[in-house]
Amino acid sequence: MPANFLHGLTHRVRTRRSNRQLGGVLAFIAGAINAGGFLAVQRYTSHMTGILSAIADDLILGHTVLVLAGVASLASFLGGAATTAVLINWARRRQMHGEFALSLMLEAVLLLVFGLLGANLQLFSELFVPSTVLLLCFIMGLQNAIVTKISKAEIRTTHMTGVITDLGIELGRLIYWNRTRDTHVEHFVRADRDKLAIHSIILGLFFVGGVIGAVAFRALGFAATVPVATLLMVLAAPPLLRDFWLLGKKIQREMP
Repeated sequence: MPANFLHGLTHRVRTRRSNRQLGGVLAFIAGAINAGGFLAVQRYTSHMTGILSAIADDLILGHTVLVLAGVASLASFLGGAATTAVLINWARRRQMHGEFALSLMLEAVLLLVFGLLGANLQLFSELFVPSTVLLLCFIMGLQNAIVTKISKAEIRTTHMTGVITDLGIELGRLIYWNRTRDTHVEHFVRADRDKLAIHSIILGLFFVGGVIGAVAFRALGFAATVPVATLLMVLAAPPLLRDFWLLGKKIQREMP
C-alpha cells in the first residue's frame, strides 16, 4: 500500500472517505478475529447483546459462575472502549498525528498476546480459556470505539445488527412506491444510496473476514493472528513514526 494512503487511513485529519476505508479494513479484521476466536474458545466476543441476555438467563437459572463470567466479559469490552477513549483524548491533547493509531497498535500487540495465550490453551485450559475470552472482548471493545470515535458513530465494525437494520431500512425506502415523482413533495420517500453502499461493503467485508479467519485458524492455529496483527501495525505505523520523528526533533532542539 502507498505510504500516503496508509497515512490517510489513520491520520488525525479525517475525511468521510478515509473513515469508510478504515471502517472497511477494520470490519474485515473484526470478522476474522470473531470467527477465529470462536474456533479457539467457542465464544463470540463482540456481541454484547447476547452476553447480556446470557447473564440474565444464567442469573435466573442459578448458574453463578456463568453469570460472573458474563459480567467479566462485559466489563472487559467496556474497558477496551474506555481505553480507546483515554488514548485518543491523551494524544489529541498533545496534538499527535497518531491519536487514532495508538489504539490500533495496542490492538495489534494484544492480538499477538492472544496468539501466545492460545498456544498454551491445551496445557492450562482452566486458566487460559477465560483469560483469552476476556482479552478478545477487550480487543473488540477497543476496536469498536476507534471507528465509533472516528466516524462519529456512523460506522460500526465488530457487530452487524445495526448495519443489517440500516440496510433493511434503506432497502425498504428503495422499493417503496411513491405516488408522485416530484421529489420535493413532503412525503416523497428516497433511499440513501450512499448509506446503502457503505453498509453493504461493511457487511460483506465482515463476512469475508470471518471466512478467511476461520480458514486461517483451521490451517495455522493461533499463528493465524500474526498476519492480522501485522496488518494492524502497518495501518498504525505511519502517523506514529511521524510522531516519534517530531519528538526526536524537539529533543534535539532542547538539548544544550
